Amino acid sequence: MKESVFQRDAFIDEIFVAAKNDRDIFFVSADFGAPALDRFREELPNQFLHAGISEQHMIDMAAGLALSGKKVYVYAMAPFITLRCLEQTKCSLALMNLPVTILAVGVGLGYADAGPTHYSTEDIACLRSIVGLEVVSPCDELSSRFIAKRTIEAPSLRVVRLERHALPLIYSSESELISYGHNELVKGEGVCVMSYGHLLHRILNARKSLPKPTFGVVDLFVIKPIDFNLVDILKTYDSIVTVEEQCLSGGFGSAVLEFLSDVGLKIHVKRLGLEERYFFENGGREFLLDEFGLSKETILQEISNLELAAL
Repeated sequence: MKESVFQRDAFIDEIFVAAKNDRDIFFVSADFGAPALDRFREELPNQFLHAGISEQHMIDMAAGLALSGKKVYVYAMAPFITLRCLEQTKCSLALMNLPVTILAVGVGLGYADAGPTHYSTEDIACLRSIVGLEVVSPCDELSSRFIAKRTIEAPSLRVVRLERHALPLIYSSESELISYGHNELVKGEGVCVMSYGHLLHRILNARKSLPKPTFGVVDLFVIKPIDFNLVDILKTYDSIVTVEEQCLSGGFGSAVLEFLSDVGLKIHVKRLGLEERYFFENGGREFLLDEFGLSKETILQEISNLELAAL
């Protein structure tokens, strides 16, 4: 897999191209630093607003712009634009049914060098509780561009969870993204492993380490709402392993369990996630994943346990 550009730059580039032809597109940021942000600010200054480190105020600004007919994108670090702004997202955006796109950068343990105040390990659970809010988490540059185009073509209230660092490509072209919501990256039998974002890379790399892997892998990049057509994939498997860079309570695995219950599909599910605590240890993202529940060995062992149980 070749190296990708940053997800945030890929996403913002798509919005920038659209904004050049649509003066109603506005970008509101609480941050600087991304090259794509700098270009937007320099070349489209009348469509770019910098809110400073005041994320809650930024959401209210976005609401005002949206009420005046603008197509609004807001951008900030993930822990602050999600949990800090939860009340504003509910009251200023969701209650008003405003189609604002919220870009949350540095999800999961992405800011591992900054400590637990900068982690986003509970945001999926919190965001899923907001009525009418779509939660999306791409895994590479191409899926990020694909989702960006979707926000232009079909505006709605969304949180797009973006990785802080550049990741290799999983998709070789956007044409591989057959449907908006999910994609079966690897067709398997028996066990289906479901995940999103950064962790898909860890799962696929772990799979490559096996001599004869049989489990399938699904990229569930729209975490809420889950597309009903996912049933067609899941009904071909005997069990599911969900893997998330979140505490388990109310998170990604919970969303999958709720979906299975709602559609009446009886499949055993094993949820894998981070330990239910705050992490003060340091050592980088991969170290933290290894230490606190999501090592490649742990993932493969849980898959193996399910495969053996099915014999």
